[in-house]
Amino acid sequence: MKIVVASNNPVKIQAVRLGFERMFPSLSFEIETITVPSGVSEQPLTDVETLRGALNRSARAAQALPQADYWVGVEGGIEEDHEISPGELVAFAWVVVRSRERLGKGRTGAFYLPPRVSELVRQGLELGQADDIVFGRSNSKQANGAVGILTDDVIDRAQLYEPAVIFALIPFKNPDLYPASPGA
Repeated sequence: MKIVVASNNPVKIQAVRLGFERMFPSLSFEIETITVPSGVSEQPLTDVETLRGALNRSARAAQALPQADYWVGVEGGIEEDHEISPGELVAFAWVVVRSRERLGKGRTGAFYLPPRVSELVRQGLELGQADDIVFGRSNSKQANGAVGILTDDVIDRAQLYEPAVIFALIPFKNPDLYPASPGA
């Protein structure tokens, strides 16, 4: 089975590979990567915008490389918690998996960002850039990410994304329960 991941980020590729292997252990997968625009902000600032970015990435990957079996978009985002903790930013990601027949969506867990990181994001930096400044790192978004830094790698970015890949694959694992999606 051929999977196209709409990213060259090794963390996202690893999460996709592990999620597919766990859900379909008897199959083997070939992964190809492609960089496509998300059609949303560099740093999505809402849950809806983040999901839209993942949807766009998977669709654009399918248009660019139509001979695959699956196309996967992964988009990290943040959102202000207006209800419970006004002013605090929550980080998460959406994963969208599409085939010719189906569309699956899954979201990661979420965690709150430190105030200094949040401040830099509000000033217009991407989360990875803000992490690099605050924590003295370089290109952390292609390594353990904010969650890895903040948990001392108890959970790194790939581990955060992997369950969302699995959630997005539920319709593919249970096709009788999830109808085909026209125009998936």
